[in-house]
Formats: sequence, C-alpha cells, structure tokens
Amino acid sequence: MFSPRVLKLATSLMSRAFSVGSASLLGKAPDMAEVRNRLRQIVGASTNWKDHQQAMEERALLSRHLASSQDQLPAKTMKDSEIEVHLPLGTQPSLREKYLNYHNTVRFGRILEDLDSLAVLICYSHTLNKELERSPLSIVTALVDKIDMRKNMVYPDCDIKFTGHVTWVGKSSIEAKMHMSQFHDGAYTPVLDATFVMVARDPQNKRAAFVNPLKLEGPEEEKLFQQGEINKKRRVEMSTASLLKVAPTADERNIIHSLFLNTLDTKTVSFRSRIRPPNSVWMEDAKMKGLEICHPQERNIFNRVFGGFLMRKAYELGWANACAFAGSRPILVSVDDIMFQKPVEIGSLLLLSSQVICYTEGNHIQVRVHTEVLEPFTRQHNTTNIFHFTFQVEEDVPAVVPQSYGESMLYLDGKRHFDETMKGQ
Repeated sequence: MFSPRVLKLATSLMSRAFSVGSASLLGKAPDMAEVRNRLRQIVGASTNWKDHQQAMEERALLSRHLASSQDQLPAKTMKDSEIEVHLPLGTQPSLREKYLNYHNTVRFGRILEDLDSLAVLICYSHTLNKELERSPLSIVTALVDKIDMRKNMVYPDCDIKFTGHVTWVGKSSIEAKMHMSQFHDGAYTPVLDATFVMVARDPQNKRAAFVNPLKLEGPEEEKLFQQGEINKKRRVEMSTASLLKVAPTADERNIIHSLFLNTLDTKTVSFRSRIRPPNSVWMEDAKMKGLEICHPQERNIFNRVFGGFLMRKAYELGWANACAFAGSRPILVSVDDIMFQKPVEIGSLLLLSSQVICYTEGNHIQVRVHTEVLEPFTRQHNTTNIFHFTFQVEEDVPAVVPQSYGESMLYLDGKRHFDETMKGQ
C-alpha cells in the first residue's frame, strides 16, 4: 500500500522496467517517488479520486489471469526481487522538509510509510509476469513482524539507502526483509532491519491468490528461508497463546496477584479499597487518544487508506504518549507485531487509542496503540490495527499499575512483547 503524496510521474518509467538488484534507472538508483509511481503502473491505479470506481472495475477483469494453483507459476529467486532505493535527504534539500521534525531529526513515521511502499514493490517484483501489462494481484500488508533499530540517530541532511528482497514465500503470503542505512562520515551505516509479511489477493482484494514459489540458491538463502519458517511458527504460537484465547500462565497469574496485593489499603483490608503504590501510575491515567477522518488524499492503489499512513499516525500518537508520560524525549527501540486485521475505507472515522503504557521497566516504555473504525451512522466499532512500540528514555519511569482484569491482561501482553524485544537486544 502506498501514499498518493508523490511527485509527477517520471516519464522514463513509462518505457522501461523498474530497477532491481544492482541495475539502475537511467544510471541512478530510484527514489521513493519513483517506487510509488511504479506501483501505480503495476496495478493501473487512477490518479484522480473521481475516476477510482472505473479503475477498480477495470481491475476486476484481470481475474482471468490469476493462477488456479501455485504449480502453474514459475519459481523465482531472491535475486529476482532485490531492490535498492535511495532517499536523497542530503542531495535534495527540498525533500527534507517532509521528513524533518522539530528535534532536527528524521520523522520515523515517514520512514514507516516508505518501508511499507518498498515492501509492496518487492513482492510485486517477485510475482512479476512480463507478459502482462498489469498485475492481477492485490498485494497488501498483513503485518509488520519486526523492526529493530540498530542506530538511534537518523540525520536529516544525509542520504538514506533502502535495500530488500523476498526471504520466504507461502502459498499466498510473502515475507520481505529490508535494511535501511544512512551515508554519514564517508560511509553507509546500518540504521534498522525490518521484516514485513504481505499477502496476495485477487484484483478486487476479496480472496487469497497464489504467488510464485521461491527457488533457493545456496546456503545463505536457505538460512534466510528457514528463519522465515521460524518466524511463521513463532507467530502461530503467539496467536495460540494469546490472552484473548487462553488464561495467563502460572507465573503471569502470580505477577498480577502481586500487583493487586500491592494496591490494597492495609488500613481497611478490603478488596474494594485500592491505593496507588509509590512511584507508580494507574494504567487508566496513562492513555492518549486521537481521531482521523480518512480522506481520499490518504488512499492507496486499491482506494483504501494507505497502510503506511496508519502506521505513521499510530507511531506519532504512541511517541507523544510516551513523551508525555516520561516527561522527556523517547527514542524508538523496536516496532513489533503490527497486525492489519481489516482495511480502512475512505470516509471512515478512525479512532486511535494509545495505552501507555501497558508495561514499563526501568527506562523502557512499552506502548500499545489500538485503532478502530467508527461507522457514524450505525455507531458500530471495528478493530482495524494493533501496534506495539518499545521506547527508551533517559531516566527510569514510574511503573504502571492495572486496576481491572482487562487492564491486567494488557499489562501482561505488554510484558510479553517487551520481553520478546529485549531478547534480540
């Protein structure tokens, strides 16, 4: 999915294929505007909102090009989907304003948008059929498995390079790994590693569609593929052990009971009388909310709200919440397990709720952002996304204390994500 806020179409893209691997576009690596332009061409998306319905009707005709089984599709290698894209913040000062924050560093929410666009293009490169002018597949973001920060500082006046390729493939799902580095002091320095899982659907985005199998070449690629299998297994295990499905473990129940006992008033010795322990905050008092009206400007090539836009808004709300809670500037450590449960339609009222802190430990803050769509005429609420962010601040922060059973489950869920994040640090 991608944002429509792009530059004018590059005419060179109309007559030649998009650069992948070590190849280049007219002698230079493409930038993010060219990535989004290429996505428009692959899908045949309308650039005008008033024409979107006609464009979608035309896409529906592409269903006849879908494979009826994966065996009908040729295997692709990881090299087939390799892409390098540049974000010229240093060499194009006019681009810098879009990415600059008031701390004079790069807005990470914009980086999330770019990663989302790049992941989609990587997957379209893997499924490319040179005989077709347009792809019959609708490739959308299923989840962000992990984004690990390798460097806290991102300079606003130095060029950024994104690289990535497909690392694992199922029948209709694709894992794409991406790396971001920045040119500083004469060399590119790694900034982050990201793993996205995308799914392929039919031209109208109504049912799953088959994707090309992956042909492995060499032990390094086999290792990457095996890691993709491990990632899939871990996601299944996490889903099976979800606190929405099964009770907490014995250790987790002891944690919650200990928290509860620490909030009892020893003077009254009553279950109904609760007091806040020293250096702590009730979880109820650590929230922040937001609202977005979903305008056509934020649509993707399938005329729904751009997934990168949702990630940016969720990140910025979570960051603001962590900042207000800690009283200092938070630094992102990790983005973990962003689930895209339902597409957001244009015209929706998008409600964002940041629960800071479902968990804190030392100078770390675990933030959970929940987004839902409100249908104003029926007043029906539907969850669309859940985001998990881990931040670090300079000094230790107060503990958050749940009061209700529901808050206790949020606390445990936050602790699980925090522990998983810290394992890789």
